[in-house]
Amino acid sequence: MRYQISGKQIDIGEALQTHVKTELGEAVQKYAERPTDANVIFSKSGHEFVCETTVHLSTGLTASAKAHATDIYGSFDSCAAKMEKQLRRYKRRLKDHHRERAQPVELFGASSYILASESDSDAQEPETLQPMIIAEMQTKIATLSVGEAVMQMEISGTPVVVFRKDGQEGVNVVYRRDDGNIGWIDPS
Repeated sequence: MRYQISGKQIDIGEALQTHVKTELGEAVQKYAERPTDANVIFSKSGHEFVCETTVHLSTGLTASAKAHATDIYGSFDSCAAKMEKQLRRYKRRLKDHHRERAQPVELFGASSYILASESDSDAQEPETLQPMIIAEMQTKIATLSVGEAVMQMEISGTPVVVFRKDGQEGVNVVYRRDDGNIGWIDPS
C-alpha cells in the first residue's frame, strides 16, 4: 500500500510516519484485502490536532475518517479506530461485492467545477444568470451497482455519490435525505 502522509503547516517526523504506516496498515489489512493507497493529513485547529485519513480500496470504494485530539498521536489513533470500525462494519459487504466483481471498478473522466456562492456577491443583482466559476478540476466517476454506490456513500461519509450504473449509459445519483433515508436518482 502506498502512503502519503503530510501536515498542513505541521512538521511530520519519521516516528509519526512509522507509527501511521504500522497502525493503519494493520487495521486496513485486517478488514480489506487489497488496499491501494492511503492519504493521511494532519492539521491544527485551535489547541487540537486534526487527522483526516482516506484509504482507496481495490474494489473502487474509498473509506475516510476524521478525528480530533489534544495530541497528534491521539488524533491519529482515534482516526485509525474510526477507519477500522467502518471497515469492520462493511467487511462482509465488501467481500461479497469483491466476489461478484471480477474486474476492477471502471472509471471515466468528468469535469468538476466550484461555483461562487451568492454570499460572495454582497447582495448585488447578478448581471447574468450564469454562475461564476472559481475552479475547474478533473474527477472520476465509477461504474457501480446501486448497492456499491450506497456502501461507498456510507463508508466515505459523503452526502452524495454520482456513479454510472452497471450496464447503463446514464449517470445515477444516490444521496442522504433529510429524513435519514437514502434517495436514488435513476434517469430513464
